[in-house]
Amino acid sequence: MTELWLIGIGTGNPAQLTLEGRQALREAACVLLPRKGPGKDDLAHLRLAILADSGSAAEVIPFDMPLRDESLPYDERVARWHEAIAARWQAALEDAPEGPVALLVWGDPGLYDSTLRIAARLPGPPRLRVVPGITALQALTAAHATPFNTINGAVTVTTGRRLRDGGWPEGAESVAVMLDGACSFRSLPPEGLRIWWGAFLGMPEQILEHGALCEAGPRIVARRAEARARHGWIMDTYLLRREPV
Repeated sequence: MTELWLIGIGTGNPAQLTLEGRQALREAACVLLPRKGPGKDDLAHLRLAILADSGSAAEVIPFDMPLRDESLPYDERVARWHEAIAARWQAALEDAPEGPVALLVWGDPGLYDSTLRIAARLPGPPRLRVVPGITALQALTAAHATPFNTINGAVTVTTGRRLRDGGWPEGAESVAVMLDGACSFRSLPPEGLRIWWGAFLGMPEQILEHGALCEAGPRIVARRAEARARHGWIMDTYLLRREPV
């Protein structure tokens, strides 16, 4: 592998793929397709639908995603997982055709995605090209028709784990939360907070909730659990904001 293209594909809707992304998929020699195990076949099918919609004739090379060792400390667990993924990429590409190798990345490759860090573990390393994509944060605020920030206001972007462990970030006015499988907003005192939440953003299955956290929070927990049980997976994100005093 001499050239690796990381192509942001948005949140699952083929219409969110940029013109640059479509062109890159048509020019790639092959595409690595991760398989994430039982119950998550939809994720592979979505990638294949995006490829077909783009008019790409690239060879599709599937590989099985390794599992993380949950017994290890978090940082070590993630580091070993990244090493294992890089090794799977190399093994899958042994008989790949010559030319650029593409990976379809949910959202944008630069926002809470580890594909760039995994690529750095490859021997060489290969030349990288990154094609930006629509992020879950853009899709969320568009779906709710609400601005990402207040006038002259800053937004703290964080993870569910950090929200649970550290609480409301000091001095924050608006907080955007990614990668939260535990509805970590429940760890916050709800008074004076509003939430805008969305799952399967931009897709036919899209679900939205918003309102005062004390009222919308329980609805989100219930709808999230129901949707995850139905689909076997869920991608969601949310924006929290302090209400004006």
